[in-house]
Amino acid sequence: MASGQETSPAIISAEDKVLTYGSLLRHIESCITRLNELGLGRHDRVAVVLPNGPVMASAFVTIASGATIAPLNPAYRYDEFEFYLKDLGARAVVLMQGEDGEARRAAQDLSIPILEVCPVSHSPGLFQLDGEGISGDVTEGFSEADDVALILHTSGTTSRPKIVPLTQANLCVSAENIAATLQLKNDDLCLNVMPLFHIHGLIAAVLSSLAAGGSVACTSGFNALNFFSLVSALKPSWYTA
Repeated sequence: MASGQETSPAIISAEDKVLTYGSLLRHIESCITRLNELGLGRHDRVAVVLPNGPVMASAFVTIASGATIAPLNPAYRYDEFEFYLKDLGARAVVLMQGEDGEARRAAQDLSIPILEVCPVSHSPGLFQLDGEGISGDVTEGFSEADDVALILHTSGTTSRPKIVPLTQANLCVSAENIAATLQLKNDDLCLNVMPLFHIHGLIAAVLSSLAAGGSVACTSGFNALNFFSLVSALKPSWYTA
């Protein structure tokens, strides 16, 4: 994100509200401080179950900057959440404030602490993180290059999904390579309709845009009925699907 200017747009909502690079960088710092206060830090695995949109994009960038993030599909069934949370060894689960679905029930049954995201209305992607403190040692501060930033699972074609850990360095190189291949500039705007629990949306859309100092408009997902109205309203220079 070093290519982004203080007042330039980083994350944009479907309603064309803007979170600037300056605000995003300050939010990352405050989020890491808050995670540390709650007992979470580098090397701790934090499962995140949030709907597509600016908050999920921001949560990915902020949590991955100071812990290990594991985004999960909000549409999973109870037994799927139970499996993935156990397999991850998640130290906490991040949910939207008031969310009362299968992810919460699975986390409660597994005695995994729940943190709630409370969006701040004036700027897309900003949020407060609320929850009870978690006991244990904390490795505070920003993650380093060799720290695992992101954990995803394979699709399970060999009977059982397998964990795929990606380091900070992995993510940075991948994002920079995509940005270079697509020749992205700081005035490019990506319209993201891909799920943000999948590597394509996370890296090809969000991180590559930020690596170039450009911006990404984060929608609730692909909807054929409103796709062209979003294109008309936001005027993106590219999208990926």
